Amino acid sequence: MAHVLQNVVFPLDRDPDLLPLYADPETWSVIENEPVRVSNRAHLGNILGRHRARIVAGRRVSLGTYFNAFPASYWQHWTSIRQVQLTVRTSGSATLLVYRSNGSGVRQRVATSEVTGESSTTFDLELTQYSDGGWLWFDVVADESNVILEGAEWTTEQEPARTGKASLGITTYNKPDYCVETLQALAASPDALEFVDRIFLVDQGTQLVADQDGFTEVAAELGETLQVIRQANLGGSGGFARAMHETLQRPESDFVQLLDDDVRIEPESLRRSVVFGRYATNPVLVGGHMFDLLDRPKLHGWAEVVDEAPFMWRNLYQEEMPHDFGASNLRQSPLLHMRMDSAYNGWWMCLIPLDAIRKVGLSLPAFIKWDDAEFCLRAGEAGFPTVSMPGVALWHVSWLNKDDSIDWQAYFHARNRIVAGLLHSNAPKGGRLIRHSRRVDLKHLMMMQYYPVALRARALRDVLSGPDHMRRTLATAMPAARALSSEYPETVIHKDPTAVLHSRRGRQVFQRQRSRHEYDSPSGLALRKFTLTTLIAHWLHKPNPANVAQPEVEFGKDDAHWWRLPVFDSALVSTADGSGKNIYTRDRAKYRRMLRESVRLHAELQRRWPELQKQYRDALPGLVSPESWEQIFEEQA
Repeated sequence: MAHVLQNVVFPLDRDPDLLPLYADPETWSVIENEPVRVSNRAHLGNILGRHRARIVAGRRVSLGTYFNAFPASYWQHWTSIRQVQLTVRTSGSATLLVYRSNGSGVRQRVATSEVTGESSTTFDLELTQYSDGGWLWFDVVADESNVILEGAEWTTEQEPARTGKASLGITTYNKPDYCVETLQALAASPDALEFVDRIFLVDQGTQLVADQDGFTEVAAELGETLQVIRQANLGGSGGFARAMHETLQRPESDFVQLLDDDVRIEPESLRRSVVFGRYATNPVLVGGHMFDLLDRPKLHGWAEVVDEAPFMWRNLYQEEMPHDFGASNLRQSPLLHMRMDSAYNGWWMCLIPLDAIRKVGLSLPAFIKWDDAEFCLRAGEAGFPTVSMPGVALWHVSWLNKDDSIDWQAYFHARNRIVAGLLHSNAPKGGRLIRHSRRVDLKHLMMMQYYPVALRARALRDVLSGPDHMRRTLATAMPAARALSSEYPETVIHKDPTAVLHSRRGRQVFQRQRSRHEYDSPSGLALRKFTLTTLIAHWLHKPNPANVAQPEVEFGKDDAHWWRLPVFDSALVSTADGSGKNIYTRDRAKYRRMLRESVRLHAELQRRWPELQKQYRDALPGLVSPESWEQIFEEQA
């Protein structure tokens, strides 16, 4: 019996920006080592359905694309499959060309077939030469008349290592429209639903999904597969912990598939993640990549790791992300052919085997931030690695339009990173984590961003109080962090159209850098000198009253860096989403008090690190146990 590992699919949406992720009817070249599109022949009218497409006479279309190439290296490395079959069904006269790549992105043709009429062509392909990386894909070249690609699949005769289904866990807070769209996409995808046991929709909001237009109809379509759970807002960690807990009670589920709420899914990706999880030689977490929902060919998350020394997350190849498939397709991007091993995957989309949950527990009661990374690190230490799987992805609002490092989420960024470091860092006293955290405080202080510094101080005090605070404050930490903003005028977003704000000296404009990774920031000795002189200046000098009454200068968000703002007394700065402006004003008294407190708290954290590390590691099993979470759910009911 042939088991389908991967279907060739085309986009659900009639969005021309999506086409490069599915089919590539374009001609490319290379100029000065950069990919260049020579001609663009992409037409949505040639997409005839979910599995069908037209190849116009005399044209060539490649399926060597993100969603339709086969990630051979991952299947070779993580499963025992050593042979796959590619079956291509066509109508018309065409040439089928099958290619492979290696880990360096070098292309080789491995098979060719001439087809006529209505035909089904199968290629037997070995998975034995992909240790370092590489994909398999095929191209279709039409002869003198149009050809229809009727469908194609990558299959194996080998039986999977496990056969259980997955329960889906969707956690939401006031995103009912997104959730209904996700449910509708699932209801319209029987290929994906075949692998789904239950859909747990954990609604923690005040704008209920059940009240959204279209919910009643899609709920009727999904029937008993859908289960809506109402609970207090316990953040992403509380919602996903609930999905984990409920899935543990499902004998037909071997996995829980976690999904964020503000996403658009590719249902085939859900199917692929479960199939890969079934075939993995040993149980693994299967993570999905993240494309930008507002710039849909742009990939933001591929393989993510946690750097040991500063204990901070990043993409494995940070300088290469985001990657725009509209500007450089898969075949033109050698780095994307390398097999990349991850340390964790974001919970915008992550398949977790129940074996891992039974062994290491549920999510940390962290509310948001670092819960996904911490769990994956914990699972990895117990023998359940994370695979960020190419061809498995969804679209999520990227971080580019968010100010979450300076709003109420700054508390969770700071606290949960330190807690994760206490739990998993092997570096003495956390390596550079404490120094890096202190440096973040200094940057905020120099930029006159006092609210995030106050939140970060609260986070350190809570960490120092011991691990019990995490469960105790799970439902209250977020409201308390948001309430604190009322004490900091810079948190007000000015967007009144009748009161246009102006600065005294006008907008500061800077020369654009050639690369998004290039900055004019000081470094080395110049950085030390700049930091010292700026800290002293802010300590000694009062701001000019005129600059307190009216912002001294204006900055665009992309220009408002920590090495530019500090030389001014006040600044008008655009928000990340462009909806308004914040006013940052130097406050010498706040600055002095917060600087002293930051130094003191970080010194105490460094001094007590070994003691706190033991406390948190000893407490971890109790914090993440099903019994502990069940008690939390009952208390918050």
